[in-house]
Amino acid sequence: MKKTSENSGTPGGQPLLLTRQQRRLRIFQQWWPILILIPLALFVLSFTLGRYPISLQDLFRTIYWRFKDPSQIADQNMKTVLFNVRLPRVIVVLIVGAGISIAGSAYQGMFRNPLVSPDILGVTAGASFGAALAIIQSETISRIQVTALVFALLAVFLSARFERFMPSDPILALVLGGMLVKGLFNAGLSIIKFLADPDQSLPAITFWLMGSFNDVERKHVLQVLIPLIFAAAILFFNRQKLNVISFGEEEARSMGVNTRRVRFTTILACTIITASSVSICGQIGWVGLVIPHLARALAGPNYRTLLPISAILGSAYLVICDTICRNAFPVELPIGILTSVMGIPFFAVIFKQRAGKA
Repeated sequence: MKKTSENSGTPGGQPLLLTRQQRRLRIFQQWWPILILIPLALFVLSFTLGRYPISLQDLFRTIYWRFKDPSQIADQNMKTVLFNVRLPRVIVVLIVGAGISIAGSAYQGMFRNPLVSPDILGVTAGASFGAALAIIQSETISRIQVTALVFALLAVFLSARFERFMPSDPILALVLGGMLVKGLFNAGLSIIKFLADPDQSLPAITFWLMGSFNDVERKHVLQVLIPLIFAAAILFFNRQKLNVISFGEEEARSMGVNTRRVRFTTILACTIITASSVSICGQIGWVGLVIPHLARALAGPNYRTLLPISAILGSAYLVICDTICRNAFPVELPIGILTSVMGIPFFAVIFKQRAGKA
C-alpha cells in the first residue's frame, strides 16, 4: 500500500509535476499559432507611436485611402511618415528579430551549448570591421552595408576552415576558429578606430557599432526578407536532423544523419540571416541568445515548434525595443544598448529558473 501511494504521487510529488508539465506543453504546442497575434498587434501599435503621433482611426483611414483613392488623403505628411518611414522600418525590425532568433536557436542546438549566439563564428566582428573600413573611406550607406556583408561572410568562411584541423571534434574546432577570427577582426576594428578621424569617421563607426534602424529604407525590406525566407526554409527542412544532432555527433551518426552536411547547411543558413541583418542595422546583441531560451522554455526542444516560436517572440521583442528607442528619449537611442540592458537581466532570470529545475 505504501508503494502504491508513492507511485501515484502527491499534489507536490514529482510524477504529478511531470504530468502537469507534459499537459501544459501539449496544450501549448496545439495553440502556439495564436502567438502570431502578438507581433501583429505590435506591428499596428508601432505605427501610432513616434515623433509624429498617429491615432488608430487616422492610421486605418490613411491605409484605406492609400489603396482606394490616394487623392482623398488630407494629410500628405502622414502618408509619407507611414509608408516611406515607419512601414519599411517596422517590417525590417520584424524580419531581423525573427531571423536572429531562429539563427540563435539553430546554433544552440547544433553546438549543444545554451550560451551560443549567432555571432559565435565571428559574423558580427567581420561585419563591424567591414563597415568601419567603408566608413573611414567615406562610402555611401549602401556601400557600407555591402562591405559589412562581404566581411561577415568572410569571417564565417575562415572560422569554418578550422574544422579541417580537428576532424575528431568539429564542434570544438568551429568554436575555437570563431574565437580566433573574432579576435582578429576585433583587433582590426581597433586599429581602424585608432586611425579614424575623431571628428567625423570615429563617431560614425561608434554609432554603427551600437546598432540602429534609423537608416532603413524601402529597398532594405527585400534585402533582408529574401535571405530570411531562403535560410529559414533550409533550417525548417532540416528541423528533424537538428533534433537528432542536438543529442551528439555519435548518436546522430548512428541514426544515419550526415552530421557534416547538417552543420554546413545550418552554418550557411544562420550566416545568411545574421550577415544580412547586421549589415543593415549594425550590432544587436542578446536577441539571438535570450529569445531561444524563452522559446525553448515555452515550447520544448523540438525544432518543429521551436523555430517558428523563436521567430514570433524575436520579432515581437525587437519591435518593442525599437519602439522604446524611438520614443523614450529626446534623441533616438541605439537599439543595441537597449537590447543589452533588457537582455542581461532577462537571461539571468531564465538561467536561474532553469538552474532551479536541474
